[in-house]
Amino acid sequence: MSIQNLTILGSTGSIGESTLDVVARHPDRFSVFALAGHTQVEKLAAQCRRFQPEYAVAADAEHAARLANLLRDADVKTQVLHGAQALIDIASTDQVHGVMCAIVGAAGLPSALAAARAGKTIYLANKETLVVAGALFIDTAKAGGATVLPVDSEHNAVFQVLPRDYTGRLNEHGIASIVLTASGGPFLDTDLAALERITPAEAVKHPNWSMGRKISVDSATMMNKGLELIEAHWLFACPPEKLEVVIHPQSVIHSMVRYRDGSVLAQLGKPDMRTPIAYCLGLPERIESGVGALDFDSLSALTFRRPDFQRFPCLKLAYEAMHAGGSAPCVLNAANEAAVAAFLDGKIRFTDIARTVAHCLDKGFSDGLSSLEDLLALDSETRRRAQAFSDGLCGVKTAMAV
Repeated sequence: MSIQNLTILGSTGSIGESTLDVVARHPDRFSVFALAGHTQVEKLAAQCRRFQPEYAVAADAEHAARLANLLRDADVKTQVLHGAQALIDIASTDQVHGVMCAIVGAAGLPSALAAARAGKTIYLANKETLVVAGALFIDTAKAGGATVLPVDSEHNAVFQVLPRDYTGRLNEHGIASIVLTASGGPFLDTDLAALERITPAEAVKHPNWSMGRKISVDSATMMNKGLELIEAHWLFACPPEKLEVVIHPQSVIHSMVRYRDGSVLAQLGKPDMRTPIAYCLGLPERIESGVGALDFDSLSALTFRRPDFQRFPCLKLAYEAMHAGGSAPCVLNAANEAAVAAFLDGKIRFTDIARTVAHCLDKGFSDGLSSLEDLLALDSETRRRAQAFSDGLCGVKTAMAV
């Protein structure tokens, strides 16, 4: 068995750490060629000491210098790079077989596209790649001969229960719809009037999953599920009207596929990202992930409910953007990223996230954007618009507090 060289983009995040945990269990299968960890240089240095990659990429020259000093002291021979072009280089080099795309947000798009152009096996954990540039990414992957494997637990679950010969045409396989499950986050039963007073510390405490701060807030607003709907639309060539969301607080069923004959196939497991990561890395085999067996005796109940758009207006906005198509999902994502950042900084209220996104979507958007440059320009413009709107909300919040 030949060893697969991997580049892990976003290695210091939760997905990156879980990936390295799985990789460490299979030294006969995988070798880490390159790591990218943005600004968490101490954590990135520790990863370099353990996995001895050829390259490590930091955010900028300052962080790269700090990382180089840490590695020099440890006598690690890893070459330190920095910047966006370095991410593209380690994602597209001929020396790499597979690329874990786990950089959060639109920042992960250029390197994911580079991996697609280079025909890599792409382990896609960056949902914004498909939300911002779905058509561009899918077309690039097809032209480059890349293989795209979904790492998000919901899409990975769907992937596991679709027919092995799935062609992207639901009718040919007797598929009625695809159902994405959602935990509902930490505020599923919180009084609606109390949502305005939610703090960042409360919003990042997910009841089931261990995730980064931004993704945890997206789970609390259910914007993450909205982004996943758009992602599923592109991954599985699924029409928007064939996509469903159901709230499943226990996070045991990770997603389902309805078939025409009334059957529903589901994938179950503990809420641990190592399971979908190991599934993708090991294909066509099943490999050990480090995740224990699901204990049915400990499950008191599996419950489900429909999402309430009054409680989760971000999910409604995502549905609308998906149906609108064009560049609407790009606007949705950029506005949400800016609004979540403002909330985490304490500048706006939890409920202002949806208000900011709605404001940006109301301003209109173009249907004709097809290049990375145009999409990134729209992304930047939308962030500025969202920032200006958030600044106005910040002033209202301050006045109310006086």
